[in-house]
Amino acid sequence: MGFGDGKVVDIHTHMYPPEYVKILESRTSIPLVRSFPGSPDPRLILLDTEVPILEEAEAAKARGVTPANIPGRPLTKHYSSLNQKMHFMETHEIDISVVSLANPWLDFLSASEAGPIAESINADFSRMCEEKCGRLFFFAALPLTAPRDVILASIAHVSNLPYCRGVILGTSGLGKGLDDPDLLPVFHALADARLMIFLHPHYGLPNEVWGPRAKENYGHVLPLALGFPMETTIAVTRMYLAGVFDQVPKLNMLLAHSGGTLPFLAGRIESCILHDGHLHSAGTKPKKTIWEVLSSQIYLDAVVYSDVGLKAAVQASGPEGHERLMFGTDHPFFPPLGSDEEGEWESVTWNGAAVRKAFGAEDGEDSEEGKKVRGVMGANAVRVLNLRRDGCR
Repeated sequence: MGFGDGKVVDIHTHMYPPEYVKILESRTSIPLVRSFPGSPDPRLILLDTEVPILEEAEAAKARGVTPANIPGRPLTKHYSSLNQKMHFMETHEIDISVVSLANPWLDFLSASEAGPIAESINADFSRMCEEKCGRLFFFAALPLTAPRDVILASIAHVSNLPYCRGVILGTSGLGKGLDDPDLLPVFHALADARLMIFLHPHYGLPNEVWGPRAKENYGHVLPLALGFPMETTIAVTRMYLAGVFDQVPKLNMLLAHSGGTLPFLAGRIESCILHDGHLHSAGTKPKKTIWEVLSSQIYLDAVVYSDVGLKAAVQASGPEGHERLMFGTDHPFFPPLGSDEEGEWESVTWNGAAVRKAFGAEDGEDSEEGKKVRGVMGANAVRVLNLRRDGCR
């Protein structure tokens, strides 16, 4: 999958350390992990839309019969095995991966347990990176349900971990969204520590949005294809309207899934702000335009599976938008359409092909377009996240 002699860097790739899986197995409400007859692997159940199927499956299991429908997704060895992660990287010619805990992170933990578990999870990632020095870096998990002093102490701690390059956050923040004023000290601390925020959706939109036929007929398509991108778009727009980017000008964010629909809707957001008399009369209109934020404080991954979406992402990111885009795979989600999980994953090759097509460099010619492709596929991430191999033996 490489392009010319450039390195390939995957900045959107997840793992669930074994300790984290044990926590999910012990839970009685989502998020949780359950085993069912008829499924060779445990099932990871994350979304509200899966609760009715979960209840039916558990009732069938209690009767000693195989459920007609099994909720969640298979929790295969791809989720927790470091060897499997390395095999995936070798298969797809990925030189460096920046791994992160996947949703729902630590958002479901109590205030007292969040801090110690965050420290343990981040230590697990640090050990993996040390073992594969130069091949792996990570985005840390924060104990956002803990008291503020614990959160700030966690930021100070991970900023000194040699392989940590940022933190992964969901859109709920401290529970009230990313525009919550109580989050400002956290944002300032992250900016001061020069830690990138990798923003990833999880909560989606209310189930009622999808209509009465969604449960039986539409699978996960609506909440994943539409709900996740809209969740990111809404979260960042709320931050923007609250003036977070004005108040924390050194804050940098990497948005999953090419920013959701933000690149496509940025013009509409800006137009609505300019026409909204309330924002002007109240003096709460953001100082920067949404375009200025996109071109100075926001980076986007390239997990959008289409050159059409990538072109919008690049164009929305300013004159040098190609320098703000970074390749990702979303492994281990969206596995191969066939049965061979040891081979190539379409979710990876589609994203690589979309990058080449978006810049008109499908043939790999050594041109300006080819240089842009090499930037998106790896050089941008190496530069922005300082992914150096210094000190590796």
